[in-house]
Amino acid sequence: MTDLAGTTTRSLAPLFRSFPFGARELANRVVMAPMTRTHAPQQTPGPDVTAYYRRRAEGGTGLIITEGTNPDHPAASVSSRVPAFFGESPLAGWRHVVDEVHAAGAAIAPQLWHTGSMRLSRTGPPNPELPGFAPSAIPHPSHPEADAEIPHAMTHADIDEMIASFARAAGVAREIGFDGVELHGAHGYLVDAFSWTATNQRTDEYGGSLDARTRFATELVAAVRTAVGQDFPLIFRFSQWKRGAYDHKVATTPAELDRWLMPLVEAGVDMLHASTRRLDEPEFDGSGLNLAGWAKKITGLPTITVGSVGLDIDYVMSREGSDARKVGMDRLLERLERDEFDLVAVGRALLADPAWAAKLRDGQEADIVGFEREHLTRYY
Repeated sequence: MTDLAGTTTRSLAPLFRSFPFGARELANRVVMAPMTRTHAPQQTPGPDVTAYYRRRAEGGTGLIITEGTNPDHPAASVSSRVPAFFGESPLAGWRHVVDEVHAAGAAIAPQLWHTGSMRLSRTGPPNPELPGFAPSAIPHPSHPEADAEIPHAMTHADIDEMIASFARAAGVAREIGFDGVELHGAHGYLVDAFSWTATNQRTDEYGGSLDARTRFATELVAAVRTAVGQDFPLIFRFSQWKRGAYDHKVATTPAELDRWLMPLVEAGVDMLHASTRRLDEPEFDGSGLNLAGWAKKITGLPTITVGSVGLDIDYVMSREGSDARKVGMDRLLERLERDEFDLVAVGRALLADPAWAAKLRDGQEADIVGFEREHLTRYY
């Protein structure tokens, strides 16, 4: 039903249904996926950042989730060009982004992100002398041996301070007009590092069993929920795969996924963003459901799917130099028609063409700009 020229034969209606999101009604099910872009000198979103997000809102995207942005913890960032979520200048920049995205008709949520032991000392503000922070003093598996660095193993006081930092940032997100907030709990960064046995070898209440390894995330969610109130959408992004371990699975069965996700729901998560490399791959044997589908089935919450939307290869292959070709949307639409998940996050296709959603909606699929590797570094 689909060819590599990008032809879609099914009705696109399921993708362009509205969807409630806190105080707003999303115009459609298209979400801009969070993507680190490093175009914020001195950690401040400037006019080019504002224009970048506004273009995607004008191009028909219903919900924008920003690139990862760092709370005020001193070892959160890996670059002075990644936007911060604290301080007068960065927050003024984010206010302008919010105003412009709203003016263009879309909703927007920041992704709050701590890089954990992916950070190396001398690489990120505001305290470049600090190493990465992690559950345990174990180099991150994604670092080559030559770059391996022992991170700071977090004490209980560190954990409390980290949670407070995220909660402050989430509260600010509501104050300056964002429509919701996403916590980055995926890919082996700090929050996810607690769930991963390769990076968490603690013997206290934050390590050991899956229930214990989920404790940091649930305490973080509960603190953020308190900071933003009950009526502000709280998204939690999670993944099985990790940087440095692309085939890893935290949960190898639906029962384990239940044990992992339900404590997050009980702590206050409203929506789950299931990060996969290819959205059309079944998550467990015996079922065609993908990870977002399983998350929705288990928790009853709305879910966001992501992974190679409209393209024939995944993000990792693009980063490694492979070319991607456009494919049609039939397999995605089939899953969306049966409400396997609720929203669809689009990454590389939106880098290539800010009007991706509008062109689909208006029957101009053939005019969509195809993704090329240079779009990973080009900023417009």
